[in-house]
Amino acid sequence: MRWFTAVAVGLTVIWGVAPAFSQAPGPSASTGSSEMGGKDGAPSSTTAPLHPGGHPGEKLSNIVTDAYTIGAEDILEITVWRNQDLSKTVQVRPDGRFSLPVIRDVVAVGKTPSQLADEITRKLKEYVQNPVVAISVREVNSYNIFVLGEVVRPGKYPLKSRTTLLQGVTIAGGFTPVAARNQVVIFRFTDNGSTMQTLTSSYDDIVLRGAIAGNLELRAGDTIVVPSEAMVVFPGQQQQ
Repeated sequence: MRWFTAVAVGLTVIWGVAPAFSQAPGPSASTGSSEMGGKDGAPSSTTAPLHPGGHPGEKLSNIVTDAYTIGAEDILEITVWRNQDLSKTVQVRPDGRFSLPVIRDVVAVGKTPSQLADEITRKLKEYVQNPVVAISVREVNSYNIFVLGEVVRPGKYPLKSRTTLLQGVTIAGGFTPVAARNQVVIFRFTDNGSTMQTLTSSYDDIVLRGAIAGNLELRAGDTIVVPSEAMVVFPGQQQQ
């Protein structure tokens, strides 16, 4: 369908140009990977108690734990023991990756800091003798959803608690009069962050027909797209 193609092109622009959706960086961590917690002073992968954007008084210790999965736009400090050239502070791009010298692009989304450190260690072994890698989450910027298309206030919104699809649309001001509310699309990274899946939902099915399963619980990084009725080709209609 033409509207789907248009949406795909728009999302390509969004994910290809990180600053388009970037807001002011969140507060930095009070501690980071400069702390040497490993054996013989070697760094260890840690996550620091951060604060979500817009909530400077709320600790993220319940979010940024050892099991925390890295998301798009998070800022990471990567420390390669005794190798300043490879030690970098990077921001995860909207496509879920970041770049490092020598090993180039690395997929970060969907992995814990320890898992990511292990992967980078394996890749660096081809170039560095006995590399020791630690990763610290310095800023959490990924607990957001994007609501685009025919809503009153399209944009990027923080995911503060458990939020459903209908709640996400409400946060963005609700549907506009020309919204194709029964053709809502959610773009979501898979668990390993390497691919993206497409989910569809219908407002009428949820509200009028009791299809509660369609009122999906949103995840950090989800992009909700509400097309206009003019973009949707219904059965029996012909494309112009």
